[in-house]
Amino acid sequence: MTSTLTKYRHVFLVGLQSNLVYRWNFLIRGIFSMVRLAVVFILWGAAYAGVTQIGGYSLGQTFTYFTALIALQFMIGAFNEDYQIGEEIRNGLINQFLLKPINYYVYRFTVFLAARAVSGILVFVPLAIISPFLWSHLTLPGELWRPLLLVPALLLAALLQFTLAFCFGLLAFWFLEIQGFVILSFAAETMLSGQIFPLDLLPPALFHIAQLLPFYYMMYFPAAILTGRIDLPTALHGFIFQAAWVVVLLIASRFIWLSGLRKHTAVGG
Repeated sequence: MTSTLTKYRHVFLVGLQSNLVYRWNFLIRGIFSMVRLAVVFILWGAAYAGVTQIGGYSLGQTFTYFTALIALQFMIGAFNEDYQIGEEIRNGLINQFLLKPINYYVYRFTVFLAARAVSGILVFVPLAIISPFLWSHLTLPGELWRPLLLVPALLLAALLQFTLAFCFGLLAFWFLEIQGFVILSFAAETMLSGQIFPLDLLPPALFHIAQLLPFYYMMYFPAAILTGRIDLPTALHGFIFQAAWVVVLLIASRFIWLSGLRKHTAVGG
């Protein structure tokens, strides 16, 4: 057990060092996200013109939601893990992991955590720069249970996002090019995880359907806990579905991995 933890701790530290080399890329991406935040503020400011609430929420609450969403994207979002996994399969680099006592999923997830640790910290640099303007527009709820439940919600959301990306990356065992699948997944996640608009603004029937899908628990769910868009009973109920989807995707990833290895062996990779 100790040797296993030491092994993946080393992987995390190496991943941390590797991502620190690209710290300026993450920082620049974070700065450009502030431009996106400004666009969000302008568009929703126009939507709230003449009204005090939309869907039961004020402009400050909606702006807080999108601000939290941008921070969460850098903290738990899967940026290009699917492409990296696909490239390792296509280039044969996956073979080195088959010959070593290392779990490829755990290895990639550890690297993912290292990357998100770097990007998650760096996104707060531009947020801190614009904080004199930002804080006057934010409206955060005061319940103590929200930050306590946010931590497990973020961990499960990170598992969901990474495992879905892992599954799509493994499609490289069968397809030379997985870009189409990745774009399809990205489009579905962007729309159904609340990155374009808060999902609770959907008609009740569609919102209920969205709550049954894994995308709901990747971004909207932790953002809604933090910003007060769901209450405690709804949050606790949501954890059941979030954990269930984690289990489902983990089983799916294991099945795809084993099936891919059989395919990989068959073609002599």
